[in-house]
Amino acid sequence: MKPKTSPAVICIYGPTAAGKTALSIDLAQQIDGEIISVDSALVYRGMDIGTAKPTAEERQGVAHHLIDICDPAETYSASEFQRDATALINDILKRNRTPILIGGTMLYFKALLEGMSALPESDATIRKQLQAELDSHGLSALHQRLAQVDPDAAARIHPNDPQRTLRALEVYQLSGKPITELVQQRQGALNYPIYQFAVAPQQRATLHERIARRFEQMLAEGFQHEVEALFERKDLHSDLPSIRSVGYRQMWQYLSGELKYQEMKERGIIATRQLAKRQLTWLRGWPDVYWLDTFAHDKLDQVRSRLQRPTEKFSVKD
Repeated sequence: MKPKTSPAVICIYGPTAAGKTALSIDLAQQIDGEIISVDSALVYRGMDIGTAKPTAEERQGVAHHLIDICDPAETYSASEFQRDATALINDILKRNRTPILIGGTMLYFKALLEGMSALPESDATIRKQLQAELDSHGLSALHQRLAQVDPDAAARIHPNDPQRTLRALEVYQLSGKPITELVQQRQGALNYPIYQFAVAPQQRATLHERIARRFEQMLAEGFQHEVEALFERKDLHSDLPSIRSVGYRQMWQYLSGELKYQEMKERGIIATRQLAKRQLTWLRGWPDVYWLDTFAHDKLDQVRSRLQRPTEKFSVKD
C-alpha cells in the first residue's frame, strides 16, 4: 500500500543500534520503496562489520543506494551526498517508487533537507599544496593564517583540527571569500513533501545495553580481522574520515599498540554511546518528527497509518 500523498519522501532517523534497518526494509517491501542510505560510514567498501552494514540477504529484493560507493582512502562530503541523494530521489520518483532515506548521519539529512552552503568543491591541487605546508610548517602556522583571513572560522575551529582548518583555507583560496560568509548562503533544499520518523528505545539505558551487545557481536563476527585488512594497506591512516569512524578508530589504535584489547573494547562502546547521544540531541530539535519506540510491535502499522495523512514540505525553522 503506497502513501496517498505522492510524490513524497520518507525519512527514518534514529541513533545507532535503534533498529532502523529492519523497519526500513519491511516498509520498502510493502510500499514498493527503494532505500537510500544516509550513513557516512556505509559508503565505504570493505567496512561491513563495524558499520553494521545491511547484509546481502537483508538487501535482497530491495534496492539499496549509497552503500559501498567509496574506497576507504577517499573522502565523501555532505555536499556530495546532497548531490547524489537528490539525483536518486528524482530518479526513484520518476519510476513511481518511493524513496526511503534511512540513517543516523544527521549532517547529511540537514544538507539534503535544508540545502547546502555555497562552498566550492575540493580542489586536489590546492589541497595537496596545503597538505605540504602542513607537513613543513605545522598545523599552528596554518591555523594562524586562517585567523588572519577568517577570524570567525579560526575561533570556531579547534587549533588541533587539521581537516577543518585545511578546508577553510582551501575555500578561501578557491573563492576569495571566508568560509564563514559562504556557509550562510544555502541552496538546493529538497522540494518534496517529507514524512519523517525517528526510531529509538524509550529508555537511554536500554539503548546503551543494545550498543554494548552489538559491539560484542561485531567482535565475535570478525571485526578485528576486517580492520586488520585495512591496517595493512599503505594508503590508509588514522586521519582519514573512514578510519575515524566509531569503532574503527579504537580498533586502529589497538592494532597500532596505543590501546590494550580491553581498553579498545571499552572505548569503542563509550564512543558509540556518545555518538548515539549526539544523534538523539540533534533529533530532539528536529521539526515535524513522528517518534517510534524500538520495541513497539506495531511500528510498521504506525508508519503506514501516518503515510495516509497529508504532509507538508520540510520547513526550516529559525
